[in-house]
Amino acid sequence: MRRSEQREHIFKLLFMTQFNSENEMSDQVSMYFDTLGELEEKDQEAIQNKYQHILEHLDEIDQILNEYSRGWKTTRMNRVDLTALRLAVYEMKMDEEVPVGVAINEAVELAKLFGGEDSGSFVNGILGKIASGKKDSGEEHKKPRRQTHSAKIIIRSSKKDGKASKDQKNL
Repeated sequence: MRRSEQREHIFKLLFMTQFNSENEMSDQVSMYFDTLGELEEKDQEAIQNKYQHILEHLDEIDQILNEYSRGWKTTRMNRVDLTALRLAVYEMKMDEEVPVGVAINEAVELAKLFGGEDSGSFVNGILGKIASGKKDSGEEHKKPRRQTHSAKIIIRSSKKDGKASKDQKNL
């Protein structure tokens, strides 16, 4: 099984945790794997291990997400987006086998596949901030002001020598 397929199964298991208690999840995980039919033991083990590691680091992952997502705390996020973000943050920060770019791309694809029309760009934006290490300061970003040019108006005197008069004005 390819890693992207494993990642999709992990995503689905993580998503289920938002609707089931911790006690219920052990049964849910068993039923989930039963519905998959033939699955190699090494793949099931890899999926379960990564799923468990993410759950163990969930508080830390959510803290990172809350630091970088201005105006969108984890309690307010769409559940699909939150699940994709949690998986990606785990891979970016705690799984050395997954390159950051791969974690971001895969999360964006999962968000597009299972989320709303803006899910992909939302997930990409937050993960981009995390990858770059740039947190928002909380201030609105102002567009730079367009530089204005000052004009100099010269009022010529009626003198024939063509010199500017003392009435020069700067605007």
